[in-house]
Amino acid sequence: MKQERIDRFVTILDKKLRVRHLKQKRTNNDTPTIVFLHEGLGCIDLWKDFPNLVAEATGLDIIMYERQGHGESDPLNSPRPLNYLEVEAEVYLPQLLQQLKIDRPILIGHSDGATIALIYAALYPVSMVITAAAHVLVEEITIKGIQEAVSNYDKNNIRAKLERYHGNKANDLFWAWANTWLNPEFKSWNVTHYLPKINCPALLVQGKEDEYATLEQLHLIADYLEAPTEVWEIDNCAHAPHIQAKQRFLEKLKCFIKEHILVLKN
Repeated sequence: MKQERIDRFVTILDKKLRVRHLKQKRTNNDTPTIVFLHEGLGCIDLWKDFPNLVAEATGLDIIMYERQGHGESDPLNSPRPLNYLEVEAEVYLPQLLQQLKIDRPILIGHSDGATIALIYAALYPVSMVITAAAHVLVEEITIKGIQEAVSNYDKNNIRAKLERYHGNKANDLFWAWANTWLNPEFKSWNVTHYLPKINCPALLVQGKEDEYATLEQLHLIADYLEAPTEVWEIDNCAHAPHIQAKQRFLEKLKCFIKEHILVLKN
């Protein structure tokens, strides 16, 4: 099924955010919309073709957007607060979905986006939440992974690669991400208290070779959830299941969404 692609900008508070809508050509409007939430250095284009494949597999509308500082959206406020993920889930995302008239979405989040999805699902009605490489606290492996990215920033041409997607905002975005996670005050960051409030079905996935988190964190999240939860550890996959395990992740998403949409309709 072919989708119509609609790109536009939406102003939320003081920020102009880029939004992409993959709109299905159908008359039935009583199905939930899938909202994609990108990673800490991500944007719409870094999802590659995965959202289009999800749209084709599920027949559902897709919304993607770029948070402030990412892609073609407005620049970050400086300095970025340490609770930036909570601010996104509690302030910007609710207002964006209200403007777009989206109720009870299916949230698909990766890394930072997965954390935002979990926090939002604890506070607002959601049909399902699907997370890839979510984090709810700071682990030593996370700090080491970001330290390695910092050490490789210049010698591996990371800045030039990021500039292809974020333009002249790339440097500010990278250091906001790195400096937040490496800030000694951020070591105590923990959002597990949100998790028991989630009351929608959840699919939690993580690559077994994830360089930024342990599988213990994946199962910690599951332990906190009281809603129906499925946990999937992905073989031969690191931090980006939508790229490194694309077909397997797509099939898992498709089955999970179709199963729980049937429950919603009944």
